[in-house]
Amino acid sequence: MKQRIFFLLVLFLVGKKLFSQVPTLTEKSTISLLTCAAGDELYYAFGHSAFRVQDPNLGIDVVYNYGTFDFDRPNFYLNFVKGKLIYSLSRRTFDIFLYEYELEKRWVKEQILDLTLEERRKLLVFFENNFLPENRDYLYDPLLNNCSSITGDILVQQYGDAIVFKDSHLEKKYTFRELVRQHLNLNSWDMFGIDLAFGSVVDRKATTQEHMFLPYYAMEQIRNTTKDGKPLLKRERSVLDYEERTRNGFFPASPIFWFTLLLLFTGVVTYLDNKHRTRSLWLDFSLFLITGLIGTLMLLLWLATDHTSTPNNFNVLWALPFNLIVAFVFTGKSTLPKWLPKYLWSALALFGILVILWIVRVQLFSPVLIPILLTLALRYGYLLKFSKL
Repeated sequence: MKQRIFFLLVLFLVGKKLFSQVPTLTEKSTISLLTCAAGDELYYAFGHSAFRVQDPNLGIDVVYNYGTFDFDRPNFYLNFVKGKLIYSLSRRTFDIFLYEYELEKRWVKEQILDLTLEERRKLLVFFENNFLPENRDYLYDPLLNNCSSITGDILVQQYGDAIVFKDSHLEKKYTFRELVRQHLNLNSWDMFGIDLAFGSVVDRKATTQEHMFLPYYAMEQIRNTTKDGKPLLKRERSVLDYEERTRNGFFPASPIFWFTLLLLFTGVVTYLDNKHRTRSLWLDFSLFLITGLIGTLMLLLWLATDHTSTPNNFNVLWALPFNLIVAFVFTGKSTLPKWLPKYLWSALALFGILVILWIVRVQLFSPVLIPILLTLALRYGYLLKFSKL
């Protein structure tokens, strides 16, 4: 362990000394895009992209990684919620970068770009300028400005109209939501939470370049990109050749399982309430309180944050923020207020609007939501009936 720490320290000091000024690359140099396989954690679920600069004549082999974040940065979680999360460009030796993927047995592919020597030199200067302390931080956006989308941005910034992103490899243009769903199990808590947070703005089709926010699509795009009418990709190889990892869910722990149980449980309670002509106040209070809290959170993400993916979120049509207030109607009162039936009819009407928006694809909602909608509709309907007793 001590030898490994000493080795990493030497590599760091050598790299720091080597780049005290930007070196002039030689003919043997290469610049490539590294694409790394998806991992088990949510922030690894979409893979990773980074640039590699190599020059055996100068002893250079470093990776420029735009996907670096620091949990210890002040207000990290608050900035995440507010949509003001800061990512950074980091620079490390290729061996250190690769070590993590070897440890986790995740494949890594390398695509060497067909650039002239002068273009490689200018690109290295660009990376080093980005790596300066005053330049390395940037405002992260999971769909529009991340370690992978930056790949296309840099190519366009460096070579302008000479770069052409062809789309013949795409079977169709997907929406941002559809692209995210390709990497996560639809019946998972991760995807359910993302679907709740995303607004209708992510249900537009992404452009060819915007597909590159996902590393796998960025890798495929490099294979179908030209510069000055010639293929940008010079050659490709596998650095680490492991099998693709799959995230297998456990159905009894999935949201559809628990929400279906909630529907069945609510059905049984409602049947017993109807039989005894009573109301289970604790159930109504819980349903209204929880949906009100969810709706309030989604409304805040829509109106009070800088997230570009959370505006126009019509999930608030079922998770009504007003439910947070209405919930306290069910705290021990024997009679329902006269205005409640109108509120419940309005809530059911909003359900109908949600279904229409879903059908015409203004916003796609999680299929996992169906048992929740049925649960609420069942209870709203019973409260309407009870109000007439």
